[in-house]
Amino acid sequence: MIDWKAVGIGSVVNAVLSIVLTIAFFPLFFLGPIVGGLLATYIGEGEKKDALAEGVLTGIIGGLIIGVLFIAGFGALSAIIGLVFAKIGILAGTMTLIAGVFITVVVMFVGAVLGAIGGVIGAEIRENGRGNEIEV
Repeated sequence: MIDWKAVGIGSVVNAVLSIVLTIAFFPLFFLGPIVGGLLATYIGEGEKKDALAEGVLTGIIGGLIIGVLFIAGFGALSAIIGLVFAKIGILAGTMTLIAGVFITVVVMFVGAVLGAIGGVIGAEIRENGRGNEIEV
């Protein structure tokens, strides 16, 4: 059974970490979906067989969050352009919507693949880490 609370937390971590790493240091953006999927399966109470699905869901939901923020950000920019240049405003809004949908789909696909990898890694860490506890 999929732990939706853990998937939600992993999705938010995925989106925030991906955005921060994209802005700060672009080549490390792929760590967001991996960490999100890893976190969701590690803290979740789901079974090991659901780890792949939980990782994919964190990638898809995180990508959707990133896409919505992207469209909203560029939507505000195109609204400002539309106020300044009336004829260009319609074109800018249409281009923003097309680019936003394309980027959202690409980010969701990449996030799903990387989230699945993170989900499998998180399940392995959770399973192997429980038996190797050190008692002091």
